[in-house]
Order: sequence, then C-alpha cells, then structure tokens
Amino acid sequence: MLTTKSTTLRPPRDADRRRRRLLGSLSAVVAVLVTLTLNAPPSLAGTTPTTGGARPVTVDVTGGGSGRVDWQVCPEQPDDPGTRCGTLRLPVDWSRPGGETFPLALARRPATDPAARIGVLVFNPGGPGLSGVDVALTAASQLGPDVLRRFDIVGFDPRGTVRSAPVRCSSALLGRQPSLTPVNTAEFERLRTYNRQLRDDCRANSGPLFDHLDSASVARDTDAIRAALGERQLSFYQWSYGTLIGQAYAELFPDRVRALVMDSVMDHSQGVREYFRAGAASSEALFHEFVTWCERNPGCALHGRDVPALYDRLMRRADAGTLVDTATGTPLSWFELGFATFVNFFDATWADLATMLLALERGEPAPLASPMVAVDDDEELTEYALPVFCQDWSLPIDGFADWTRYLDLSRATAPHLRASPLAVRFAAVCLGWTATNPQHRLQVRTSAPLLVLNGRFDPATPYDAAQRVVRQLGSRGHLLTYEGSGHVSYPRTECTRRQVERYLVTRTTPPAGASCPAAPV
Repeated sequence: MLTTKSTTLRPPRDADRRRRRLLGSLSAVVAVLVTLTLNAPPSLAGTTPTTGGARPVTVDVTGGGSGRVDWQVCPEQPDDPGTRCGTLRLPVDWSRPGGETFPLALARRPATDPAARIGVLVFNPGGPGLSGVDVALTAASQLGPDVLRRFDIVGFDPRGTVRSAPVRCSSALLGRQPSLTPVNTAEFERLRTYNRQLRDDCRANSGPLFDHLDSASVARDTDAIRAALGERQLSFYQWSYGTLIGQAYAELFPDRVRALVMDSVMDHSQGVREYFRAGAASSEALFHEFVTWCERNPGCALHGRDVPALYDRLMRRADAGTLVDTATGTPLSWFELGFATFVNFFDATWADLATMLLALERGEPAPLASPMVAVDDDEELTEYALPVFCQDWSLPIDGFADWTRYLDLSRATAPHLRASPLAVRFAAVCLGWTATNPQHRLQVRTSAPLLVLNGRFDPATPYDAAQRVVRQLGSRGHLLTYEGSGHVSYPRTECTRRQVERYLVTRTTPPAGASCPAAPV
C-alpha cells in the first residue's frame, strides 16, 4: 500500500504476478551492471498515430538524419503480428547535422486498444549499455495491462550500444586492465596511461561516434524518434542511468514531455566529493540492512553471529593477502570483496550474501562477481559501454594523493564496506577523461508533473540524490519513496506499480510525502 499521513491506496490484485515477471528481468539488469561496471489529459490533441505495418514512416527530423524508420518484423519475434523493429539514421554530431550518420535501432509495440490510445511511452533502461529494444520486445511481461492498452511502447538502443553502432575495443587490451584501486603513485599513473591507450583504441575501432555518446546527444536522438513517429509529445518510463536521458530531454524539449517517470534517479549535479561520499553512505546503509535481516531470520547462514565483526575480519584478511578465491587460487583485495558483496545489494539477495561470506570465512568455494571487464576472448573486439559514463561525468582527480583523499572520505563514511565499489569502479575507469556533458543543476521548465521514484536503500542511486533531484525540479517534481532495499523500485510491490501506472495514464501524482512499504525479503 501507499502511505502518507492520511492516505492509503489499495493495489491491484494481479500485481504480484507482474512483479515476479519484471523482477526476473531485473536479474538481467544486475548481470549487465556487473558486466559493464567491470566493464493528465487522457489524450493529446493533434497527435498523429504511427502506422502499424511495415511501411516506412517519413517525416522531417529537424536538425538532420533521414527521418525515416523502415519498420520490419523483429528477428527475435517473427510471429508477433504487431511489434516492429527498425532503424533511424541520425547525425553522429548534432552540432553538425549534415555530417556523418549512424543507425539507431528501435522497436515499437502498438497499443492494444487503438481507440483508447494516449500516445507513445518511451522505455529507457539503464546500464549504461542496456537495450531498450529488448525492453520493448518484452513489454507485455513488464507493464500493466492498462499501460499496454493505452500506449505504443517504444524502446531503442542508445547510440554506441548493442544494435546502435556499439563501441568496440581491443579484447586483448581490455583483458590487460590494471588494478582499479592503485596503492601508490606508480600504479595510479599506470592506470591513467592505460585509460588513455584504451580511449585511443576504442576510438580507432569505433569511429567518430565514440566522441559523441553522452546523454544529451541521446536526448536529441530521442526527439528525432518523436518526430519520425509523428508525435507531438512523449511519455517516459526510465530507470537508473536512463534517467539522465529523461533529465536531458526535459531540459532540451520541455514542451514535448507529457509524462516522465524517473525510477532510481541519478543526481547529475553532484561534484566528485559528493559522488564518493553519497555512494559510500548508500553502500554502508545497505550493509546494515543486510545485518538487520540476518539478525531477524534464523535461515540466514550467519544468524546469531556478529556479522559486522566477521566482515571486518574478512577485510583484514584481504589487506594481508590471505583471503583467497578458491576457484582461482588468487588473493582477493578489499575492493574485490566489497564488489562481490555489493552485487547482492541490487536485489537484496541477503541469503546468497550470507552464504558467500560464510564460505569465504571457511576457505570454501564461493560464487564471486568480479569487477574486471568481461572480455569476449573469442573475438578480436569486445563491445564496451562504459565510455558513455565518462562523457557524462566530470570526476577530476589530480593525482594519487587526491585519489587517496577520496578513498579516505569513503572509508570514513562506510567503515565496513570502505566505499561504494560502483563509484570507485567508474571513477577509476574514467580517470583522465574530459566529460563532454558534465554535471550541472537541472534547469527544467516543463509544465508537466514529473514523478521520481526511489528506494530508501538503493545501492546505485542513493535516496538523498532523489531528494536533491526533486528539489531541483521545483514544483513540477514529485517524489514517491519505496521503503525497501534494492535497485529499481517500480516492480517491487503492488503499491509502486499502481502509482507509476496511474501516473502514466492520468498524470496524477501521489501526495507529498507518499511512500510504499518494503516488500517482504
């Protein structure tokens, strides 16, 4: 249920079944994040419906590109009579619309009730590097029936990813990535030099698109999709890294936003110090949620134990080089232990985390997620999506002493986890980069109400970041709090689903201070 000081709303009875389906897809989100971080008006006046068959749609795309989507049967779903896939050629560099182009891949699932159709709902997953095409192809198992009835669901693979001219880099070079937690000046400079070599290699293997991957460019691509579909406005559901696209779109095209849900939102205004501090605080809070769960549940493999003390011992063993991954026979660093722990925060898989820690204590085999880049050993080149982050985030770190100060700040904030492994990972990968779309305070002038949904205990997008984003949105921003743990909140409970789906259809926002209780763990 959704609760405020005076409000209780009853959720739909079939939400548990839909929640289980989308939570299943969230396991794919976690898997990709592990891989990549290692590596309301009911209708719109004047809206032009899209065609339902395979005929090309041709309209003017202001600023460049062909404006033509050649819709075809989707190879992944050849028997689907409605869903169509296509490509839209767009400028590599929106400041030079007459220059080189690239193919943007997209998919569209038409509204099941054309008479009740509101418009287009753009579904953007995060990553960076998750496929919006895949999300559109599985929309029937992820969205409520009323949303499917009233919206064409459109997803696209952002530029430089999956089917949209993906960035590719040397597999051999990716496999030689140095330590992401340098312990002295020489290791720090080795990492910075490696990053420069990798950038040059990725650019050489990916072409000019490599320098134009930022979320502002993706937002302009999104508006080209709107024009190609003949829509006056768009509605959005976006999660995690995808929320940067929604923020950029609302800033650039405020009058073209009908509705925007930002689930697990990123605060693109924070500087490097806050980036490290907020991530560490969120990680430590999740660790204590795990400890509390273990204390209350006899089924926890560490029930009755002093879990923080056990974890600190494992960290000390990692420092001493005596904590070993028995599968490889190699010692685990504090960062690798933290990363393997952190992965379990994404979907609050507390039982798995307890079992893993017990196995490490006993020197037994344990499933450990690695922070290193997942390399395609069978191919000369490997797809690599992380450069997107480095073009969106300016994280200047002047030298090893500066790096050490930020890690010290993280450790003071998170005495057990020591840092957010995700924050450290991205900062290390982007060391030496110059962002093309750096952080800034949001300047959104849309008249549409905007919904921000965030978990109280989110490992990747801290709750206080959502509060800051809502403040930056001013009177148009509305926050719905999910009181539980994990990353991406919409599918977690009947309450979160009901509120998001009601907003998308009617643009009705929950009252101030609204929250949804945590799902049972």
